[in-house]
Amino acid sequence: MFEIIRQPWPWYVAGPLIGLTVPLLLLLGNKSFGISSSLRHICASCFPANIPFFNYNWKKEIWNLFFVAGILIGGIIAAQFLQNPEEIKISTETANYLAEKGISDKGALVPADLFTWQNLFTIKGLLLMVVGGFLVGFGTRYAGGCTSGHSITGIANLQWPSLVATICFMVGGFIMANLILPYILNL
Repeated sequence: MFEIIRQPWPWYVAGPLIGLTVPLLLLLGNKSFGISSSLRHICASCFPANIPFFNYNWKKEIWNLFFVAGILIGGIIAAQFLQNPEEIKISTETANYLAEKGISDKGALVPADLFTWQNLFTIKGLLLMVVGGFLVGFGTRYAGGCTSGHSITGIANLQWPSLVATICFMVGGFIMANLILPYILNL
């Protein structure tokens, strides 16, 4: 059983499990799935002030903080004890493309050639981690939610704004991966 858990799960198992989270949350407590709102709850609880955006009863949403804490703890447990010992499997074409760009590390989910503390202080690292992180946060706030909230919960609830947001997330991802990222990797 332990070996099955350590292996990557196919999309037809992991996808429905994630998807079933939506009706489970709705049935158990009329809650919607989303992660980005937890930062707002943390700020509202830790920094009480007269800022209208943080002036609400955050205690009604404390379940979300426990949910996010569970995701964090589960991620730590998985990273420490459930790592797949095999190299990440990618296509030969992708491996060759990445090698051309100077990325040879395929031993983890993100390449250490790009995402390490040492690389943070390079122009490539600043663009990928700092500017990229800022843009993700800005986009999440601008869209009124993150990919999990819009793409999983919003679309499941047939919300038009979530469909539009998800299409924009996908188009932005395609533009970044195919048009912008190659230039950043050449720096």
